[in-house]
Amino acid sequence: MSRIAKNPITIPTGVEVKVDGSTVSVKGSKGQLSLNLHRFVQVDQSDSSINIKWDQNNKKATAQAGTARANIANMVTGVTRGFEKKLTLVGVGYRAQVKGKVLNLSLGFSHPIEFAMPEGIVIEAPSQTELVVKGIDKQLVGAVSADIRAFRPPEPYKGKGVKYSDEHIVRKDAKKK
Repeated sequence: MSRIAKNPITIPTGVEVKVDGSTVSVKGSKGQLSLNLHRFVQVDQSDSSINIKWDQNNKKATAQAGTARANIANMVTGVTRGFEKKLTLVGVGYRAQVKGKVLNLSLGFSHPIEFAMPEGIVIEAPSQTELVVKGIDKQLVGAVSADIRAFRPPEPYKGKGVKYSDEHIVRKDAKKK
């Protein structure tokens, strides 16, 4: 039995949830998100909470119920508070600039990298070596952060590259004779 799916999702004030068959729409102060549920999962909505229903004898339905509950809870959090990931650029001459809807990165290549921000994502550069990726969709924020990090992942010898601000890079010693 899924322990995650058993917990109800509380709906804060100012958030509007609509269940239409297998589609759940959540609307809040920061925006609107929708999710298509798996056929094994049903949603039971009351005035201040959402409960997930599924066939508890089916293992696949149990897994889908936990996933659906987590996704709906992330949607509710996203439209109320939003999500953000912080990235740090480590290296001599590594810089980032935001110009409109384009992120310009200088990461030691012979050319600058221009990254177009997807719809629903805001990227801020408080300094030249810091980036903050913000949005209401947790999965999209994580995917954009991973795409930016993939341009120059941190290397283990000097630690140069684009890393998450809370990431610890395991350093290696140089070759010894």
